[in-house]
Order: sequence, then structure tokens, then C-alpha cells
Amino acid sequence: MDRLRYPVDEWKLTEAVYDTHDLGTSETLFAVGNGYLGLRGNVEEGRETYTHGTFINGFHETWPIRHAEEAFGFARVGQTIVNVPDTKTMKLYVDDEPMLLSVADLDEYDRTLDFRAGCLTRDILWRTPGGKRVRVRSRRMVSFTQRHLAIMEMEVTVLDHAAPVVVSSQILNRQDGKDEYHVQAAAMGEGWDPRKAESFESRVLEPQSHWSNDSRMVLGWRTANSKMTIAVGVDHLIETADEHESSIETDEDMGKMVIKVQAQPGVPIKITKLVAYHTSRGVPVRELVDRCHRTLDRTRTEGVQKQYDDQRAWLDAFWERSDVVIEGSPQLQQAVRWNLFHLAQAAGRAEQSGVPAKGVSGSGYGGHYFWDTEVYVLPFLTYTTPSMARSAMRFRYNLLDAARVRASELAERGALFPWRTIDGHEASAYYAAGTAQYHIDADISYALYKYVAATGDTDFLYRQGVDILVETARMWADLGFWRENGDGAFHIHSVTGPDEYTTVVNDNLFTNVMARFNLRRAAETVLELEKVAPEEYARMVQRLDLGPDEVEEWASAAEHMHIPYDETIGVHPQDAHFLEREVWDLANTPKDKRPLLLYYHPLVIYRFQVLKQADVVLALFLQGDQFTLDEKKSDFEYYDSITTGDSTLSGVVQSIIAAEVGYHKLAMNYFTQALFVDLGDLHGNASDGVHVANAGGVWEALVMGFGGLRDYNRKISFDPRLPDEWPSLTFRFTLKGTRVRARLTHAAYEFVVEDGTEASFSVRGQQVEVRAGGPAVVVPLADQGPRIDAERAFTTRGRREDGSLITASVPRAAGED
Repeated sequence: MDRLRYPVDEWKLTEAVYDTHDLGTSETLFAVGNGYLGLRGNVEEGRETYTHGTFINGFHETWPIRHAEEAFGFARVGQTIVNVPDTKTMKLYVDDEPMLLSVADLDEYDRTLDFRAGCLTRDILWRTPGGKRVRVRSRRMVSFTQRHLAIMEMEVTVLDHAAPVVVSSQILNRQDGKDEYHVQAAAMGEGWDPRKAESFESRVLEPQSHWSNDSRMVLGWRTANSKMTIAVGVDHLIETADEHESSIETDEDMGKMVIKVQAQPGVPIKITKLVAYHTSRGVPVRELVDRCHRTLDRTRTEGVQKQYDDQRAWLDAFWERSDVVIEGSPQLQQAVRWNLFHLAQAAGRAEQSGVPAKGVSGSGYGGHYFWDTEVYVLPFLTYTTPSMARSAMRFRYNLLDAARVRASELAERGALFPWRTIDGHEASAYYAAGTAQYHIDADISYALYKYVAATGDTDFLYRQGVDILVETARMWADLGFWRENGDGAFHIHSVTGPDEYTTVVNDNLFTNVMARFNLRRAAETVLELEKVAPEEYARMVQRLDLGPDEVEEWASAAEHMHIPYDETIGVHPQDAHFLEREVWDLANTPKDKRPLLLYYHPLVIYRFQVLKQADVVLALFLQGDQFTLDEKKSDFEYYDSITTGDSTLSGVVQSIIAAEVGYHKLAMNYFTQALFVDLGDLHGNASDGVHVANAGGVWEALVMGFGGLRDYNRKISFDPRLPDEWPSLTFRFTLKGTRVRARLTHAAYEFVVEDGTEASFSVRGQQVEVRAGGPAVVVPLADQGPRIDAERAFTTRGRREDGSLITASVPRAAGED
């Protein structure tokens, strides 16, 4: 990052110099949201923008997917998040001259996102074309405590001379329905990119109502195809001693309040804009209009300051549970807190919705929910704010019926959750790298089991979660098969793992390992339920029509699951034929041909040993108790040198396993790359929104990589790997209602209960018990695991069809990008 433009502050991100060359990235970096409503960091004046963006979690339009060649079971209906009517615009005129930052004469400029206050502020000293100095301050907040509320303020003070001041505060629906990003991207010469949202070709929001009085305006719309409804209400509070007047008008796609002031020197003009958004899957707009009125009335009654106080209190509690402190590294500390803050903004009030890949900060990936949430975001929520994790699991439970239908469409029993979705139906038109990722069933079951193990929430498990485990286990049992004439093992064919550069393969290691976990946990849970809660068990058997032999079938399939392993090379093949392929020459692939998916036909990529993201290595992390340390080291070395890192989901996992097997410098390098994925725009697409899963992975790399936390078989353990350059690492984790603060140094691990009663876990095999009111428990550390400090030269190996080895040495220094 440019530290002259973005100075270091451990609790804020400040932009000290205005620059238009990367508006898309800065709009993402300074976005504010609460998990339900998100506002991109567009400037208040509304003119200079990469993409005007206001997004509501789950509010989407549908459109027919047109396949060039049809086949049964293809996804039929696409879903794309809607860029909803924008309320951020507050245009400013002094002496009838607009403030336009790109050409403005700015004596001072400061824009700050405060991680503790939860507000975006801006402070500008502007010299108008006529030479008058004007102080312009603004503040923007999306409330964590009032889910549907946003507040925007603008304070204008002319300093030297009287002048007419006009502020035009607007609600604006860009009625052509096109995502403005795509118009601009095309103009900038950007090509096709599957990571970006689909564009609409026709009007999306159909006007339903518009109303206004002296200070308030409320407008409502309904989407053309999905028939979702939205109402937006805006109220204005005007505070000034200067003479002023205002007028308000609305039409079908715009609401506008114009405030005219005869400004006197030194007399501030403060305009507070209260905004309410309400949406529904079908409630009439008139009811949503009433809800907007109630939100605005309540805010007026309570007062604006209370909203800011409540916001600070909410975030104070969040940081008490969630903060991670790296001693002596202010630049890293700032980046860590930026990532954690955006996790709060993505999930804080998602409530019965999923966590989209970009949260509510942008339209990237169409606002869809992926398996990323369960693997990278849910662990953070589970160990810091379990109520949010439960809400995310409830969301998946509510999609179970749709998952059952999808399984039936693909001729499977049980339930198959869609790879990408908003409303519960598969929205991926490219099945090879989409629908074929059956592993999402196991990922959801994994997140569910880990949540219950950490929280003890057996009530949710026995009444709802068990349905997910049973239906996903049924799918695996039906999808796989027994090779009776061969090895007698259980195999799973024609699936795609997390690595989308290798698709529709047999016995993908990650899929098989995770399916085994899913089958085992389903069988264990059903037997446990029968034993400890027989009435709930009877209801479950009746509800799911559970057959008498199904549990035994799951346990047997898990026990005999085929786990590929190549004795000659000494690694786990990513799939049955992966090692037979030619090795991609990454060392001689031009940087301008990355990521590969944008420059090579899929069939070209599929013929090679090359990874978009860690696949086997992810299995080593999620199911680490199923592999030896030597196996992890061999697998990591083999796959690391052929992993492109084209996915932001790769670096954090590579960091975690690198730390575990001894590549400490490499672990630090991968962590730093992940930490600055968005802040440094390292993948060139931060303009599309925050990489939320990567942000969750940053927490995992800190707590599970360097902090060494593992949670296998409902047992919590720690095996730390503190980087040499860090004096200490401090984080919190919550176990069954007890929050523990952990502080790791090179000499010891210290634990103390901050809230709750007691917690138990182990450190390097030593059992630890911590209790409220008791002293801190300090565990001495003689060392912190294996260490490989020398530069490495990993050897990438494959096999020809005749079985002979292909060897391609790919030298890379530890820590090399």
C-alpha cells in the first residue's frame, strides 16, 4: 500500500490523498455495511464513481439461463444481486459551482473508516473557483443495531465570505436496469470475467409507489421476474442558524430534496439524512412503506446520537470477542483489523441469509453464496460470535427442501446443495466447475459439526442439523459405489474438487476425505440421538423416513472410502489420474496470462497438472488428523509448486500448512499476501467487492496457522507456530459460552477466562483447564515445531501413460511470490 496515501493507524483506514485512478478499489475499501445492507464507498457528490453501489443481502433478480446446447438437469434460472436505489448522493453547490473532487482545489483532504466507531467520515477544505474556502465534513453509517437503517450527514461551513449554498439530497434508481460496472468495464477495455456479476438487459425494478411530505420521501419497487419488493425511505434533519428553505419532489425513479441556504461565514449547515431500506420476497410494497415509516419515526424519537452510541457499543462488544493483536507490527495490525471489520460488515446482521462472496460491498460473483462461507467464514463466527454462526447454519437448513429437489434432478437420493445460489436453486451455468462440486454437501456438514462441537448447541443439532447430516449422507451413499471386482473400496466418480482447474474427475481426494467425514458424523449423530434423546430420534426417523440399514451403510462407506495415495512418488494424488498429466510450466508462463482461466480454454488447463487453488492441501487442513506430518509435508511440497494462487482462497490454506510442516518463512509470505489481497488489490479485482472468504481465512491463518488451534473429534488442541518477527500474538476464542484470551509468545502460551465459567483444551498434549476468576494458565513451550529455513526447490512430478516419471524442477526460494 502507498503509505503516504494510506497512513498506518491500527484502528482506522485513512485516505490522505484523493486519487481517481483506482476508484473501484477505494470504493470497496471504504464500504460500510451490516450484513443486510451495504453501501459502497462512493463520494457523496455522486459524480465521480467506478460503480454506484447499494446492495441488500439476498435481494436479487432472476433471468433465464440460455445454454448453447441443452441437457437435462442444467441450471435454468440465473440469480443476480440487484444494485438497489442509491441514497448516498448529496450534491453540493457553492455560488452555484458544484464540488467535483477530481478538479477541486483541496487544501485538506481526509477520508477515514473507523473500525471502532463503525463510521466512514470525510473532512475537506475546498477552495471554490471563486476563491472562497469551504469546510465540508460528512459521516456515513450503516447501523448494526437497527438492521434497516443508514445515516448520512453533511456539514458545510463557508469560512471567509457569505455565499449561497445548495445541497441536493437524492434517492436514485438507475431505471435502465444495467449494472453500471459493466458499462464502465467495457469502456475500459476489460473483457469477460466469470468472477463478475451478470448484467441485465432490461428494466429490473418496476415502480410501485412514491410519496413525500416536507421532509420525508418514500419510494417502492418490485423486481420484474423474481417479484421481490423493496421500499426506500429518506428523512431529513436540517440544523443551521442561517436563513434557508427546502423543497422536495418524487417521481417513479427519483426522490430529491433541495436545501438552499444563504450561508454566512463561520455558521455551520448540518444536514442529516436518515435512510430506511426494507425488502421482502413478496410482501406488498405498501407494507414495506409502512415499515420504512416506522424505522424513520423510531430513529427520530430516539435521536441520531443514540444510533452512533449504539453502533460503538455493538462494535466494542465485537472487538472484545474477535480482536487479534500482533505485537509490534502496526502495518499488519491495521490490515488484520480491516479484514475482521469487513467480516462483521458481511455477517453481522445477515440473519437467516447466507454470507455472499462479496458480502454487501459489491456485485462480484452476482451476490451468490458459495461453499466458501462454511469453510472460511463459519469458523471465525463459531469461535467469536456463535449466534451468527447459528444463523448461517439455519440459512442452509431452510434451503434443505430445494437441495432435495436438486439431488433428485441429478438422480441422487438425499439432498445436494447448489454450488452457487441466492434463493436455494443452482445458478451455475457451467456445471463442470460448478454443479460438479458435490463437496459442498460435506463442507456444510463440516461447518455444522464444528459449530456444535465448539458451542455444545445440541438443541439445534437434534432438531434441525441432523436433517442436514442425514440427507447429505444419503447423497454420498447413493453417489458413490463399491468396486467389488477390484479393491472392495467405496469410490466417488465424476466430481470436481475445490480446484477448478481440474474438473469432473474420479476419486478427488478432497471430496472423498470430506465425504468420509460427512458419512461418519451422520452415523455418529443418529446413534447419539437415539441414545440421549429418544423422543427426538423417533420424530427424526418419522420425519426423514430413515431406514433401518442406512446408518450402517454410511458407516461402512466411510470405513472403506478410497483415499488415493501413490507409493512411488509418496503423495496423495489430487484425483485418480492427476499424476498422469503433463506438468504446466508455471515458471515460463507470462504474468500477463494470469489468471489462467481468463486466457486459456478450460480444456487446455484440464490437461495439465496445475491448480487454481489448494485442493489436497485444504484437505490436509480440514481433516489434519487423518494424515501424518510426513504426509502433509510431502503433499504440501508437491502441490505448492504447481498451485497458481489464481484464487484468493489458496494463500491462507497454504500459509496454515506451511507453518505446520516447517516452512515458516513461506507461511509468513502466504499470510501477508492474503492479508493484503484487497488492501493491495493483489488480484486486480478488489473493485468488485471485498473477498470475504479470504478475510475469514486471514483469521484462520492467525488463529489456526500461527496460533495452532485445531478442533478434531470435539477436542480442542493447540500446536503453535509463532513467526520469528512477532514478539506475541493475542486472540480470543469462545468454547461453550466461555470466552478465553490466548497470548502466544516464543516462550509460552497464556490463557485466561474473560467471560463465562471454564474451558478445557490441550497444548502439545498437555491438558489445560481455565476458570473464571482463576489465575492465567501459562504453558511453557520448548520449541514451536519443525522448521525448514533453507531455500527450497520443490520438484513437480508426473507420470506418462507408460508409467515412467516426468520430472520438472521448479526452483523457488522460501517466501518467493
